[in-house]
Amino acid sequence: MAEQHQFERGTDGPKVIVVGVDGSDSSWRAASYAGGLARRQRALLAVVYVQPMLTAGAALGAPVAETTDEIAEDLVAQVRSAAALLKGIFEVRWEFHTFRGDAYSGLVKAADELKADAVVVGASEQAGHRFIGSVAIRLVKAGRWPVTVVP
Repeated sequence: MAEQHQFERGTDGPKVIVVGVDGSDSSWRAASYAGGLARRQRALLAVVYVQPMLTAGAALGAPVAETTDEIAEDLVAQVRSAAALLKGIFEVRWEFHTFRGDAYSGLVKAADELKADAVVVGASEQAGHRFIGSVAIRLVKAGRWPVTVVP
């Protein structure tokens, strides 16, 4: 008689997949990839935008909060539009969340609060990150969730 394998958490896949989006091409590729994972695993896709917080000196009176709110509204509109195009073909349960702070800290907070089983991010498109480390590398080094980096 073959021994039957039992999964530790009572499931063979993630229940919550967090994906970071910021409007960049690589973040949209990450969202598409994470959406496919969520669909196949019947997991909740938590789409997360981290609104940057600038110091008072850096903002110089610019309405930063209003600008980042507009970006968040635009991102959620794009996600809704993509979901509407796939309705009836692929069904994915998703939620949109915003957090404030730097991208790394915001994604860590999101993954913790949403009890993420996996985190998906796009590869950094900034050349300097090859030298000082990207958000993706920092998430991997945190070692708290499986992290997928989508090019």
